[in-house]
Amino acid sequence: MRGLSQRVRAMKPSATVAVNARALELRRQGVDLVALTAGEPDFDTPEHVKEAARRALAQGKTKYAPPAGIPELREALAEKFRKENGLAVTPDQTIVTVGGKQALFNLFQAILDPGDEVIVLAPYWVSYPEMVRLAGGVPVEVETLPEEGFVPDPERVKRAITARTKALVVNSPNNPTGAVYPREVLEALARLALEHDFYLVSDEIYEHLIYEGEHFSPGQLAPEHTITVNGAAKAFAMTGWRIGYACGPKAVIKAMADVSSQSTTSPDTIAQWATLEALTNQEASRAFIEMAREAYRRRRDLLLKGLSEIGLKAVRPSGAFYVLLDTSPFAEDEVKAAERLLEGGVAVVPGTDFAAFGHVRLSYATSEENLKKALERFARVLQRV
Repeated sequence: MRGLSQRVRAMKPSATVAVNARALELRRQGVDLVALTAGEPDFDTPEHVKEAARRALAQGKTKYAPPAGIPELREALAEKFRKENGLAVTPDQTIVTVGGKQALFNLFQAILDPGDEVIVLAPYWVSYPEMVRLAGGVPVEVETLPEEGFVPDPERVKRAITARTKALVVNSPNNPTGAVYPREVLEALARLALEHDFYLVSDEIYEHLIYEGEHFSPGQLAPEHTITVNGAAKAFAMTGWRIGYACGPKAVIKAMADVSSQSTTSPDTIAQWATLEALTNQEASRAFIEMAREAYRRRRDLLLKGLSEIGLKAVRPSGAFYVLLDTSPFAEDEVKAAERLLEGGVAVVPGTDFAAFGHVRLSYATSEENLKKALERFARVLQRV
């Protein structure tokens, strides 16, 4: 046998998925462990969304859907993008995918040729560079700094642009930093996309989880250059339903749907009807989002206060549900620090694959009781070190 392909051998598995799986396995073995690993709401999916899925089942809505999604959901998405994001798109400029991850994967498959460069802002979500490489592209990292709140410097981005630049990936609110990029920064990045004629990929999956600042969709300024990616997972606690969505130029969206037609065919039909309810029953969904956002805000404040009291440093996040913790008090690098914390009963994700060196990512999408327990264990590990 000739073995595996070069592209798969070069690919790294998702660090966040791997660490979370290890934490779940340790728990199954009876280990007393607080897991701050998963980028997943700990709330259950809202009842009105689950009821819509039951109705879809009862009505026999269990057949294949079109590759770009059921028409009713695409219409609702066009309205959502118009009202919430200020994006003037039509239903045929939207697509429904198997999670936000597939929207990004299909997009890179659709727009990249071998050697095309994609600028990614570091620290970044671990899958961006790997998806780019799988599509034959070359990820180009541009650093954001803790002392600048992990907000990108447009001038630094501009210096990374070359004749091979095909896209820039922007993620605000950000995973793993929790940074919310100011409007003027996003406007500057949109102008770069226009001036240098590349795509702006705006990952807005955490748009409803902002505690300070405001959300701005850069596609307002560069509609023909921007693909806006989102999904039901974070806002509606629907991670396992696997529904993502995107909007952008019609030709790009069609190409993304063509990729789906040769891979997944379409997302789960029942989950699409459930997502339609989440988007259109605005009163119930708004109440759920506000409840969850306030809970995350309290948890963030509890975690930051506790870390400060035991002498640990972290940049205050303004959105999402992550904190990057400086690991220098624990060990010489983030991997060793994560190992020591795991031995102390707390599972965290090393910042290595996020390009967040010297940090671990903490997810506060867990109960206040778990966060208090984690802080106690941080303190004990720190004392031992």
